[in-house]
Amino acid sequence: MSTPTLHQSTGSPYTRIYAIGAARGDLTVTNDDIAGPIDSSDEWIRQRTGVITRMRASAEVQAVDLAEAAAREAIEKAGITADQIGAVIVSTISNVVQTPSLAALLADRIGATPAAAYDVSAACAGYTYGIAQADAFVRAGLARYVLVVGAEKLSDFAKPTDRTISFLLGDGAGAAIVGPADEPGISATVWGSDGSKWDAVGMDRPIKEAFDDPDGEFPTLRQEGQTVFRWAVWEMAKVAQQALDAAGVAPEQLAAFIPHQANMRIIDEFAKQLKLPESVVVARDIATTGNTSAASIPLATHRLLEEHPELSGGLALQIGFGAGLVFGAQVVRLP
Repeated sequence: MSTPTLHQSTGSPYTRIYAIGAARGDLTVTNDDIAGPIDSSDEWIRQRTGVITRMRASAEVQAVDLAEAAAREAIEKAGITADQIGAVIVSTISNVVQTPSLAALLADRIGATPAAAYDVSAACAGYTYGIAQADAFVRAGLARYVLVVGAEKLSDFAKPTDRTISFLLGDGAGAAIVGPADEPGISATVWGSDGSKWDAVGMDRPIKEAFDDPDGEFPTLRQEGQTVFRWAVWEMAKVAQQALDAAGVAPEQLAAFIPHQANMRIIDEFAKQLKLPESVVVARDIATTGNTSAASIPLATHRLLEEHPELSGGLALQIGFGAGLVFGAQVVRLP
């Protein structure tokens, strides 16, 4: 008996981002609003982080609501219909349940069923992980169009008295449609992890421990600020350069630099180490949105394109890094 030929899927040789959608929390929270419980001030928070205000969502708004709003905008701008989406990838650490996935609920809400749908737990690097996977899916023929979303409601996990990270955190969602292209629109991704610093950013106690201590507090976010700052500044600048090298792009060929909006000092140091010329527009959405983890890169991209529409079609270096510690970076052509 002859051996049957096994069929494998193939797709487009190239991919690109078609459109970006965004949704921010509906509440503007100033530094003065949160300075009291951490015995701080507007001046201290601005100097340390660059945050002036952060956007947070009302109590009744969930991460999936923000994700839906961002996804609908991206789909409309891309000129496709939801039933053409073959996969929905949502990066989030804000789902209200351990399972099922936020992505499956989102796919149903927007009418993308029966698209494959799953969540990515890579925190601040999650959006770049999603773009890497979407790029691979389209080129492999697993999907023609992929919806990638970073969605967070971090205010649910922000402890008002925490001085390590809570005053940074905001709520929002950013979405991208990835599909086939006639020329390269998404470069090779440089990604990885450093589990030796696993506990540098994360929750202050395990969920099971909270179950066993009903009178205790619910787990909230915290970080070892200096450890994260040094790792981000010195190690992630190297990753950003590796991503440029992998893309075959020089700093002066970039139209924009869109790093995870973790801290303004980190962003400024990145730009300095990469020797970015003044012609490269640097995203600094953190000043008025705050740190939104997986949502920060697409939110910053959305704002950058609103304020600088001339950047459309240009190349942008994006890099995400955070809890895990995990990281991902790639060069993309802006929609």
